[in-house]
Amino acid sequence: MRSIMPSASVEREHLTLVSSLRAQGFAIQPAAARPQAGVSYLVAAGEPIPAPARTLIVGSGEREVLPFRDGQPARIAYGHDDATVGNAFARAMIGGPELPTAADPESLALLALAERVAQADITVLINGPTGTGKEVLARTIHLQSERRDGPFIAINCAALPETMLEAMLFGHQKGSFTGASSGGEGFFRAANGGTLLLDEVAEMPLNLQAKLLRVLQEREVVPIGATMPQAVDVRVIACANRDLQEEVAAGRFRADLYYRLSVFPLTTKALAERTQDIPALAATMILRHAGNRPVVPWPSDEAIAALVAHDWPGNVRELENVIQRALLFCGGATIEAAHIVFDRPSAPRLAPVAQQVDDATLGQVVQLSEFAAIRETLAACGGSRIETARRLGISERTLRYRLAKAREQGDDLASATQRAISA
Repeated sequence: MRSIMPSASVEREHLTLVSSLRAQGFAIQPAAARPQAGVSYLVAAGEPIPAPARTLIVGSGEREVLPFRDGQPARIAYGHDDATVGNAFARAMIGGPELPTAADPESLALLALAERVAQADITVLINGPTGTGKEVLARTIHLQSERRDGPFIAINCAALPETMLEAMLFGHQKGSFTGASSGGEGFFRAANGGTLLLDEVAEMPLNLQAKLLRVLQEREVVPIGATMPQAVDVRVIACANRDLQEEVAAGRFRADLYYRLSVFPLTTKALAERTQDIPALAATMILRHAGNRPVVPWPSDEAIAALVAHDWPGNVRELENVIQRALLFCGGATIEAAHIVFDRPSAPRLAPVAQQVDDATLGQVVQLSEFAAIRETLAACGGSRIETARRLGISERTLRYRLAKAREQGDDLASATQRAISA
């Protein structure tokens, strides 16, 4: 587990940053006199830097992002209204490229569950649409497990020809088939002591599914051309973008293999269903692709709003394309909405309904749902507007506007909307 040590002033003035880092799995260490190995320090501008420790200097005011370079501390500055993006930049700089990005409560819960699963050496099945971070989740499980020092090998079962897949998985002996001029150990033996990720496992042919089942049961492989099995110590994580239960029902996937793989199933959701992750992912990708720019661009509120409003059919992969494109268009310190260019317009999110509802009534229905979500989140956060805004993925200024609007509408909006729904 990664650890941070915030100074007293950072804990006091940047509570949402410390809280968000804690929610993402960082252990908070109490302030200490001596630097500790493996701990990242958060200090306020002007405070002493615990050299040679990894330090992030956190300030307030005008936006600024300076990542770690040439052994120098990283710097970040932002106000309360920019906390959503600012916290994401800080997390990316402290956590590094291997740490998964999450801000949505369901995504954070999934990462916490994956961390617990990592401690048990069991087979894991990760389901979810293409491009939703299944391999990132699998790598996280590997790095949090006792096998972290072993190899992590990821293969795509759909990308390899069926004639080669068996030999590449289980190995082969010299002369065992035409063209086998030398032996090959195969991915299972190459991953010995570590983790083997089988991506798109639903594409594996039925005859190989039987052999995979035996490997999982017996913990041994028989290379092509060999007569004696060879023991392997490998944790298998399988990923699928199709419902394997439906594949079993259709006869395209073995039921016994499904139950062997699905010891502990995890599911990733489409990006459009976890909109609070979008600003955090955008900040992480900006930092990743900004290169050696003297100034890391900051996305404007309008740019973030455009990203959140998109339906993301390509999920996280599409978001990364859009961010790289925006960095090319952006020549200054701010990524504007004009720099956000999608491959195609978003599809309408509202399905057509049979009854006719005028614009005013529809707007009232939407507003009532929005006010209810704000009210519930505010109650869950103990009345803290800062934390409520963070969870909803909006600025505190926007939250104040929404609360004022809710007070203006009052019970008249609720009664009018209820009449419209009942009509």
